[in-house]
Amino acid sequence: MKWQSFGFHFELTWVQEVSLELNLFHPVLGDSKNGEIMKENTNEKRDDLAAIGIGAMIVFIALILVASVAAAVIISTAEKLQQNAQNTGAETTNMLSSKVVVISVMVIQNDDLYITFELAPGSAEIAPADIDFAIVCSNGAVYGTFALTSLVGTDAGLPLGTLLAPHTTYDLTLPSATIADCEPTANEEHSLVIQSVYGGYTFESLNYGSDVSAGAVVV
Repeated sequence: MKWQSFGFHFELTWVQEVSLELNLFHPVLGDSKNGEIMKENTNEKRDDLAAIGIGAMIVFIALILVASVAAAVIISTAEKLQQNAQNTGAETTNMLSSKVVVISVMVIQNDDLYITFELAPGSAEIAPADIDFAIVCSNGAVYGTFALTSLVGTDAGLPLGTLLAPHTTYDLTLPSATIADCEPTANEEHSLVIQSVYGGYTFESLNYGSDVSAGAVVV
């Protein structure tokens, strides 16, 4: 009986050791339900990361679109400003290059006005008829053109089709009949306005003193 008991004890011990070794090399991971829960948690974590990445991509694309629109607006504004600057420069050039420079204005016989003038330096050639004048006074205003312009020292007008050029002095007589409403009047001040078709503008004050006889200089 003693030997049989010893043999049974030995076999039981051996079975326990084998069972322990199997547990070490093949641990129980739990039932299928617990495994599915772990798998679902892992999938949910991965889905959250993907959503964050997609959101970041959408924000990045939106920033690119906003930057593109802003760049287009800036470029368009710059082009408009450049065009406006060019137009303003061209208008200013035309105004300065077609300006009439009045040298003197004096009263001559029969209350006529005698004007000597030149074109501003750098001016383009211009037809006399393309220069208008106005004399403004208390009675109103009179208007006319420089069509009867002549070279200083000559009595005849310029040949038809002749253009006025810079660095040349011209004269023009305004008959009293032409300026009847604003003829020379003692102790008055009239305004002479000259403008070319290209925009050149000249303003002069005609200051009449107590003597408005022939030879009185008013500019």
